[in-house]
Amino acid sequence: MTDYVHLARTLAPVIAEEASRRDAERILPFDIFEKIARSGLGAARVQKELGGGDVTQGAVAEIFIALGKADPNVAQALFPHFINIEQLRLMAGPDAQARYLGQIGRGRISSGAVAERTGSFRGEIHTHLAHVDGKTVLRGHKFYSTGCLFADLIKVQALDEAGKPLYVMLPKDAQGLVLKDDWDGMGQRTTASGTTEFHDIALSAEQIIPTGHWSGRRNYVGASAQLIHCAIDVGIGLAVLDDAIYWARNHTRPLRESGVSKATDDPYILYAVGEIAARVRAAESLVRRAAGYVEQAARAQLEDVSRGHASTEETENLLVQSSIAVAEAKIASTESALYVSQKLYDVGGAATTQKPFNFDRHWRNARTHTTHDSVAYKYKAIGNFLLNEEPPPITFTY
Repeated sequence: MTDYVHLARTLAPVIAEEASRRDAERILPFDIFEKIARSGLGAARVQKELGGGDVTQGAVAEIFIALGKADPNVAQALFPHFINIEQLRLMAGPDAQARYLGQIGRGRISSGAVAERTGSFRGEIHTHLAHVDGKTVLRGHKFYSTGCLFADLIKVQALDEAGKPLYVMLPKDAQGLVLKDDWDGMGQRTTASGTTEFHDIALSAEQIIPTGHWSGRRNYVGASAQLIHCAIDVGIGLAVLDDAIYWARNHTRPLRESGVSKATDDPYILYAVGEIAARVRAAESLVRRAAGYVEQAARAQLEDVSRGHASTEETENLLVQSSIAVAEAKIASTESALYVSQKLYDVGGAATTQKPFNFDRHWRNARTHTTHDSVAYKYKAIGNFLLNEEPPPITFTY
């Protein structure tokens, strides 16, 4: 039986080796994704009967902490692959699961084209199906198509002609599919989060997975997605901690007025490193705690679905609890990653700002990654739940 957490931790040093150079020179990690595909890590959450490991949400968190520490770009680019698995497990029928999760179980890498820049609100979808010359075709465009350049299989969120939501599963070589490497964010530079275009791509019925029956229904996938984001931010914080320790031991010089001869005896250096460690470890603990709640909710809801039932009251309560626990972890991991990545400079001083060390990538990555959603809404939802017993919005954790 494959130990997927151990596998991720084994891959991590290989991923970390050139992470700084990839960031500095914006080198997309195609070779890393080939290694990930060959390793079988991508099958971690696929059902065992389809070739995967069906690991826990806690194991997923550990995988992404390890990958996020090694290179948060690689971790984020793999994020859609894991969420595709959850969505297919929950929302697709047995035939679609066998077809697409079976491919992932055999080592194929998937990704997702979901977000769009058009519309008045975040999350609006305009990519759609149309009928042309007796064929069903996909039309539209996406941005923030994280990881699509590295994938074999791309899941697209779209609407049918009646405006109902669905997923479309595309092979990377689909005729009419255009993938652009035009992401130019200040951080997470090598996630390949650019534009995807769909120019009347002809579809077969098996490529279309209706999801409208899930509209307005609470489910665990959003909490699982947010858990991975939290884990990536913890990984960034752990990388900062390692760099702070290394620099203090090997390069930092004490101030004359400190009264000590070594930086590792300077009380303010000790304070800074201790604070970095405490903040990161606290966030890490909350992520692991949240993973336990998400695991309970996921197992309960998948069991309900396997029996053909709507979510029970107990499952609904577990879903709410998992969303709140993940919100708490999201606040801690976001604020920790941002704080410690700038606190590093209190340990290293001016020398750590020099370009060859590229330590600013930690803050740039953290700041870019944590713009995914606003923690202000997390605080509000937690307070509203605790004071008024009001569940978070159903779309809260996406």
